[in-house]
Amino acid sequence: MLRQIGRNLGASTFLNPLYWVREKLVPTVRPKQSQEDVDAGKKQAAEEGKQSVFEAAVAAPAPRQPEVAPGAPGSAVSKAKSLYIFKKAPKPRPSSHKYSTANFKISHRKLNMLGRQIAGKPIDHAILQMQFSEKRASSRIMNMLATARDHAVRYKRLNEPKLVVGMLAVLLPILPDAHRVAAEAWVSKGPNTGKRLEPRGRGHTGVQRHPNSKLTVVLKEGKTVEEKKKDDRERRIRKIVSASATREDKPIRNPSPTWGW
Repeated sequence: MLRQIGRNLGASTFLNPLYWVREKLVPTVRPKQSQEDVDAGKKQAAEEGKQSVFEAAVAAPAPRQPEVAPGAPGSAVSKAKSLYIFKKAPKPRPSSHKYSTANFKISHRKLNMLGRQIAGKPIDHAILQMQFSEKRASSRIMNMLATARDHAVRYKRLNEPKLVVGMLAVLLPILPDAHRVAAEAWVSKGPNTGKRLEPRGRGHTGVQRHPNSKLTVVLKEGKTVEEKKKDDRERRIRKIVSASATREDKPIRNPSPTWGW
């Protein structure tokens, strides 16, 4: 039989191993099956229980949904109402912006003096104070204030001419409720404090501590300089009492030590 196959295919083709590879592994054109053959194969697979998961899901009848009254919970109307009720409210417009420096080598007492210098001032005046300050940390604070002003205007949409640095309060980590009593701007100690030995007399040694701290500010929209001047002028005018013939209920402030004639 092998001789007959060799005569039909030829000796070179029959003995060549590439023939088997070409016959078994090389992709060939698959003969197209007719619709009758496909239906017969599906029917036979269904009878033998070898049907695919997708065909079984398609062939299975869909579960019937129970009828729901229009106003009952679970109906389309109730779902629409629930979506309307639980719709998220729009986020409120931010009213402040918090920013801080990184921890750098400075005592919290020295940094607190700079914080008190800019507390309660408009942001432009605070930057101007730091620009002409002779303190070593003033340049770092000035850059921080400029960055905080830019972020407050760009990301929080705050009004730049009305930005005011919040009032100052010292925040130390030794306080148990420090994070709750903090005000609009605060100075805090850093987490790490470098220590070195300090030689002293008579063979004694001390400990040198190199503290680090940071300054945090909160920018809010407040009154501009012109508005403050206007309010101060109106307050001064309200204090003035005219020297009329009739007696007024308001007392005279800063009376003259002598008679006024």
